[in-house]
Amino acid sequence: MAIDDIDRKILGLLAEDARQPLAAVGAAVGLSPSAVNERQRRLSGSGALRAIRADADPAALGLPVRAFVWLALAPLADEGAFRAAIPAHSEVTACHHVTGPWSYLLQIQVADLASVEAFLARLKAEGWLARSETILALSEVVAPPFRFRGA
Repeated sequence: MAIDDIDRKILGLLAEDARQPLAAVGAAVGLSPSAVNERQRRLSGSGALRAIRADADPAALGLPVRAFVWLALAPLADEGAFRAAIPAHSEVTACHHVTGPWSYLLQIQVADLASVEAFLARLKAEGWLARSETILALSEVVAPPFRFRGA
């Protein structure tokens, strides 16, 4: 599916505020609400628009600590099983397969430093972790929306 400039504008407007009425999006791009709705359905159907999500404030949810964990899988760890298991960890807000000396880069959002330590201990106990390096985020300059995954 080809995405045109109007589709890009619609995606940008939805990224800014997905709750805005179709009429407001339509006015911004010069289309009727029904035409915007049809484009939104087409974008969703093609996979270009993967989801419309709420942007929650992690601190308001009691999860003020963001950490990035460089992770090297244990030598005997089954990578497919790791990929299947990691989404069950509610702390994980992003997981990227990366190049270089690490296997994955995880982003986690937790209540406190003890929760970072407990997360790492769980990964070790589950047999995934050969080694890791954890970096704490001190503040946000630019951040993607936080998708709350529950406990």
